[in-house]
Amino acid sequence: MRTALVIGTGLVGTSAALALAGRGIHVHLADHDAASVRTAAALGAGTDEPPRGRVDLAIVAVPPAHTAAVLAGAMRDGAARGYLDVASVKGGPRRELEALGLDLTPYIGTHPMAGKERSGPLAATADLFEGRPWVLTPTRDTDTEVLNLALELVALCRAVPVVMDADAHDRAVALVSHTPQLISSMVAARLEEADETAVRLCGQGIRDVTRIAASDPRMWVEILSANPGPVADVLAGVAADLEETVTALRGLHSSDEEKRRAGTDAIEDVLRRGNAGRVRVPGKHGAAPAAYETVAVLIGDKPGELAAIFADAGRAGVNIEDVRIEHATGQQAGLVQLMVEPSAAPVLGTALQERGWSIRG
Repeated sequence: MRTALVIGTGLVGTSAALALAGRGIHVHLADHDAASVRTAAALGAGTDEPPRGRVDLAIVAVPPAHTAAVLAGAMRDGAARGYLDVASVKGGPRRELEALGLDLTPYIGTHPMAGKERSGPLAATADLFEGRPWVLTPTRDTDTEVLNLALELVALCRAVPVVMDADAHDRAVALVSHTPQLISSMVAARLEEADETAVRLCGQGIRDVTRIAASDPRMWVEILSANPGPVADVLAGVAADLEETVTALRGLHSSDEEKRRAGTDAIEDVLRRGNAGRVRVPGKHGAAPAAYETVAVLIGDKPGELAAIFADAGRAGVNIEDVRIEHATGQQAGLVQLMVEPSAAPVLGTALQERGWSIRG
């Protein structure tokens, strides 16, 4: 691949363009919003000049509701040798293209499993896709050259290719992406009218659960509108669990010993099933999840504290596998939770204490 046309200069389109441009691909940018194109070009994602002839690959990065129409326009114009989209829903756009009677041999549907709560070109980064799954949904009609172009794109973005059926993909993202977004928003919505005293008690748990609730509602309405059936199916299962859990909690409040016992069993069951599901979530670099031990360190809220902790961990020869920060309410301090291999935890704790850090727990 030497040339590419990126249509849609939002977060995903601009990030892909930045990755390609950074690896020597000549990228042309297009969007109905001229200001967005200028911003992406100014960031180094490519040129806002239209291509003079066919490019090697056209990448359509527009909302799912517009994906098929934009792809059809590009294909009718003969803009590229190969075409792909990066929409978060795959079955619908392909069926729309089929209904338009287009030759789909030069097309492949794809979906990079990466994103942020923020949208737009200013949120884009060239490393957005590094190490992330990038789903490809070829069919028997997909031209081998187009599949190879898509694989080259994935490699240039340093993502991990995953081949799936389009409808299977839509059911999967309903479970692991679309439903979590709605549930996060529902939990966050409980906070809107909550008493200020209650909100001030928010800790890391509620921050974790509601993080993605900060996402753009308009974007998510478009995504959910393109995949409503599979999302509704997953939510129906969650609703059944919720109803059983509500009944169980009412039972715990009952004076009837049998109802309390049944309530306890039901609550324990849903928590245990949650444990079983959680351990299936892939760990670091997509590998099997690993059990880490946490070393909690109290730090002040001032420049250089995190850098100093990481430097001291490095001097102790300990690799930090993951990190979380919990900020103290009303204080200029926080608790840094350093996740390390279990055998490294005592070594790190001792080393940090010797260097004057306050270890908690």
